[in-house]
Amino acid sequence: MDLNELKDLDFNNLGSASTGAKAVIIVLVCVLLLVGGYFLMIKEKRERLERVEQTEVQLRTEFREKQQKAANLERYEAQLEEMEELLATMLQQLPSRTEMPDLLVDISRTAQGSGIRNELFEPRAEVLRDFYAEQPISVRLVGTYHEFGAFVSSVASLSRVVILTMRDISLQPVEGGNLRMEGTVTTYRYLDASEMDSGTGQRR
Repeated sequence: MDLNELKDLDFNNLGSASTGAKAVIIVLVCVLLLVGGYFLMIKEKRERLERVEQTEVQLRTEFREKQQKAANLERYEAQLEEMEELLATMLQQLPSRTEMPDLLVDISRTAQGSGIRNELFEPRAEVLRDFYAEQPISVRLVGTYHEFGAFVSSVASLSRVVILTMRDISLQPVEGGNLRMEGTVTTYRYLDASEMDSGTGQRR
């Protein structure tokens, strides 16, 4: 087949073309159909297949993680139960509601016994949490550095577990080489069953 025949081919009269020219045209049409079919149908399906394969990988990963958690569920539950028992034991070591007034007196007396002068020791309204209560105390205490250290050590030796946290505390030097500590000291007690059921008091 002569290439000039293809150049001079009359597409309005393809029937008069030679067999070779017709074969070339048929091949070109088939190639165009294949390329068009790929871009119109196969490419989209391949992209969809890739997305599905990525989703499958993610699902397999999630399945393995959940399967691992399910296999360790009993151990996690046992650890949770052990932690709850430990928490309950620690809470029981805190003072109760009926012991709190005496405890506040003991803390004040312990400060005085350490040589600290109480200019202000004023318990404020309790704040109830989920399973314990905070008892903030406004304080203004005057003493030496060593007297404050002795006070903290003596509080730790009280019969009940006493936790003291300090916030908004300021220390200022005063006469005689003393320090004035002013701010809020907070101690804690556990809530009994009736308090947790009724939700009495100020909750935050």
